[in-house]
Amino acid sequence: MKPLIFIAGPCALENWDICAPVAEQLVRWRDEFACLQLTFKGSFDKANRTSLDSPRGPGIDEGLALLARVKQEFGLPVLTDFHLPQQAAAVGEVCDVLQVPAFLCRQTDLLVAAAETGRIVNVKKGQFLSPFEMEYVVRKLEGANAKEIWLTERGSTFGYQNLVADMRNFSIMGQWGHPVIFDATHSVQIPGGAGGQSGGQREFVLPLARAALAAGADGLFLETHPEPSQAISDAQSQVPLEELKETLPALVRLWEALN
Repeated sequence: MKPLIFIAGPCALENWDICAPVAEQLVRWRDEFACLQLTFKGSFDKANRTSLDSPRGPGIDEGLALLARVKQEFGLPVLTDFHLPQQAAAVGEVCDVLQVPAFLCRQTDLLVAAAETGRIVNVKKGQFLSPFEMEYVVRKLEGANAKEIWLTERGSTFGYQNLVADMRNFSIMGQWGHPVIFDATHSVQIPGGAGGQSGGQREFVLPLARAALAAGADGLFLETHPEPSQAISDAQSQVPLEELKETLPALVRLWEALN
């Protein structure tokens, strides 16, 4: 059975007290479910917040230190996103996966810098981009000799302050021979829809995750937090850690049945 890529962690790397319980749970799942290919995620800088007044996270130095500690203490691969080409080398020293944010997915210098680290590169499909246009993203990374490429579907803009995840995109983006992952939490965002910050409809995370696996997704990306209401970002779309403990086994069973 091929592994289910499963990326999970808090939206922002707030502090160790938030990161540690999530990492502990990922280790339990790693031991319980042999099919899971687990990666801990967290952002050191939420550089595209709706409002100038919104918290952005700990910054690159403290954020990478938190990720290095997760990696050392829990033995988990780690992922973070970066926003400037000159950040790639430092991020690549710590992280197993470098993530290119959706809004920056066409930035050639960013893609090339990620590829040159020799790490896995995960690219979020821009909300403004058709799945067909991701071929050119793939070709840029292949041309820069990227070690491994992941593509992530995170919904497409559908009118104002609304996203829709098109389940055809897994087949379309999968034709270029790289894993396609479904970001189930960002796909339920309501961008800018909560008075200067993004809202969300987390009640749709599980149904969409099930649909994505059935439609051929190779993995899932889920942001989770011990207390989402207290999170500094994406409070309405992150899944409570206790809730995810109950729902993940059902997703694993679906994956096993499909594969």
